[in-house]
Amino acid sequence: MPINKQPVDVVIIGLGWTGSLIGMEMTDAGLDVVALERGADRTKEDFLYPKPADELKYGVRLGMMQSPRTDGVTIRRNGGETALPQRQWTTFHPGNGVGGCGAHWTGVLYRATPTELSMKSFADATFSPGFLPENMVMQDYGVTYDELEPHFDLFERIAGLSGQAGNLNGEIIDGGNPFEGPRSNPFPLPPLPRTLTDTLFTEATQSLGWHPYPYPSANVSQAYTNPYGMQLGPCNFCGFCSNYGCLNYSKASPQTCVLDALKRRDNFSYRTQCDVRRINKAGDGQTVTGVTYIDGDGNEVFQPAKMVFLCSFTLSNVRLLLLSGIGQPYDPISNTGVVGRNFTYQITGSVDMYFERHQFNPFISAGGSGQVIDDFAPDAFDTEQHGFIGGSYIYTTQGPGGAIGGTRVPPGSPSWGSEWKRNAQREYGHHMMIGTTGSNMAYRDCYLDLDPNYRDPHGDPLLRMTYDWKENDMRMTMFMADRIREIVDELGPDYHTESFHKVGDQFDPSHYQSTHLTGGAVMGTDPQTSVVNRYLQHWDAHNLFVMGASNFPQNMMHNPTGTVAALTFWSVRKIRESYLANPGPLMSRS
Repeated sequence: MPINKQPVDVVIIGLGWTGSLIGMEMTDAGLDVVALERGADRTKEDFLYPKPADELKYGVRLGMMQSPRTDGVTIRRNGGETALPQRQWTTFHPGNGVGGCGAHWTGVLYRATPTELSMKSFADATFSPGFLPENMVMQDYGVTYDELEPHFDLFERIAGLSGQAGNLNGEIIDGGNPFEGPRSNPFPLPPLPRTLTDTLFTEATQSLGWHPYPYPSANVSQAYTNPYGMQLGPCNFCGFCSNYGCLNYSKASPQTCVLDALKRRDNFSYRTQCDVRRINKAGDGQTVTGVTYIDGDGNEVFQPAKMVFLCSFTLSNVRLLLLSGIGQPYDPISNTGVVGRNFTYQITGSVDMYFERHQFNPFISAGGSGQVIDDFAPDAFDTEQHGFIGGSYIYTTQGPGGAIGGTRVPPGSPSWGSEWKRNAQREYGHHMMIGTTGSNMAYRDCYLDLDPNYRDPHGDPLLRMTYDWKENDMRMTMFMADRIREIVDELGPDYHTESFHKVGDQFDPSHYQSTHLTGGAVMGTDPQTSVVNRYLQHWDAHNLFVMGASNFPQNMMHNPTGTVAALTFWSVRKIRESYLANPGPLMSRS
């Protein structure tokens, strides 16, 4: 028999960024809130120096990530292949424990642009009839940039964002990003200090007529106290950002920005090692009654709640909806159903340059330190003449400088032995990278569903990812590769190596790409093509709200965290203003 807990007003599944922010908002509204986290607890004390500065544990063995053995996913490139399970995290790194991906992320914090939130409308108004591929499925988010702008601003103040505004209330500011949407306020903090890589990139891109600006960084440049009273210390460029907890309390995370304030509230509690298996549907078929989970002792537990917030990683959100039977699963053959639809990833590429004349000191670095250009955003130039829709930002960042990940040797060098040692010693600190991070459109045959062959230790099907690169996105990447080569020519390295996709390449999950997986539980204004409405309320259960990058109808070129947080605040404001006093659908299905 399952253990039955006392009912609460709100249960939150996953205690990362969205779960933490919702906890603050719902407790502030006077509701009793309990959060359930699948992994272990992680507090700021877990990040005390020198614990996080362990490259083998966190950078190589991925100590802050989920276990593929218990939380794996199967992958195939098309419906004709048999999906195989990931045995190690390679192509992406889903986080585990309190803080989720927000504890181990790099700290690059962007806003979506007005166009990225309305790509379908932009495409209809911009591209020639018949230009876009027939199997491309595109839609608007259902919410505009102007509606989200106050919520972007709030999260940036919570995170202590460091950077330089480029568009302040419509006024274009030198040194910022002229292609961004208008900001109502400047950045809370000035940009991080410049590195040599930043300076070289800035000089080269300006000489080409482009518009470099500093990364919007959640690695704070100065001591900062956020609206919740949480204090962050200035980044000391220790080099341990992506895959690590911050040992200096300088990188914005749920731990540094939210959780200590939230834990002080009497109407909030959280439980770790709670693996949620189902969201329970009510007999009326229009609501949910709570969640069933397995606790750390192996007991089955039912937690009743008036409202459920699903706030886990993109893949976990979609899998739990499918396992719970809430919403119609997507069928790519009939093009019906919604859960699992519009799964997208992100397209990246890079060059690595060697300069004998430059010493970069890569061990002095921050994840959010770098320079960027947005001159090739989807609406910044005529992409149709180049054969694609979409865009990328192009950037440089210093590091990594660890003894393992920071080692570089020239092409053709032995992989071990005395010559390898000589090459590694000679070339350490003389390499600079330039990368591209691009949009990814949604396609009818790229989706998520439950695997018919592989199951987890509880006997439930694993999530199956069906995904491959498409010609449109490869054309975009090849265009960006040519732009990066122009920068390389300006810089004049002694030699360089390239890593770019091209038309005809297939998705290879053995190499890291990014952890920016999106879609599968997308938002919109039509229940035939979306899982949740514009307020992130499930169309089929009005007291279930689904948060996170799983809401994105297609993937933008910009990192998702800022948009995820803004959408969270947008949803919660509507809940507090309308839903709590009168529970029910916030939008009509017609």
